[in-house]
Amino acid sequence: MCGKSVGSSSQSVASPTRGGWESVMTAEPSVDTSVSGACLILPLGGEMDWQTAPFFRTRLVDEIARGLRCVVVDLSGVSFCDSAGLNVLLWAWRQAEGAGSVLVLASVPPKLQRMLTMTGVDSVLRVYGSVTEAEAEMVVGGA
Repeated sequence: MCGKSVGSSSQSVASPTRGGWESVMTAEPSVDTSVSGACLILPLGGEMDWQTAPFFRTRLVDEIARGLRCVVVDLSGVSFCDSAGLNVLLWAWRQAEGAGSVLVLASVPPKLQRMLTMTGVDSVLRVYGSVTEAEAEMVVGGA
């Protein structure tokens, strides 16, 4: 299994609180890469929002261009996702589909799963409980 990681440091950002603004530490966005059998595994990390969307979009298009038939996006390391992050996931799904690949989501955090359900995106993007489960389905399903 090979892999590479982009961005793993932390940055301090201002966050609203009841008494004003406080500084909190957030992880830099990251996209790791590994290949497992016929599947490209992409563990994402950090926050997926309007500020990090360009980073994720660029990294995902680069990885989808590798041309592997199966792309599993592991969201277990995503600490926050807003509509811009959701848009990146839908955009990546369309890019993969256009390239003849199948893109699925795995290990979706509960809050993000709720957003996928509330918006109906879970009826478009296949969601699996784990990367292992997604890989097994992709092999059996012929993706």
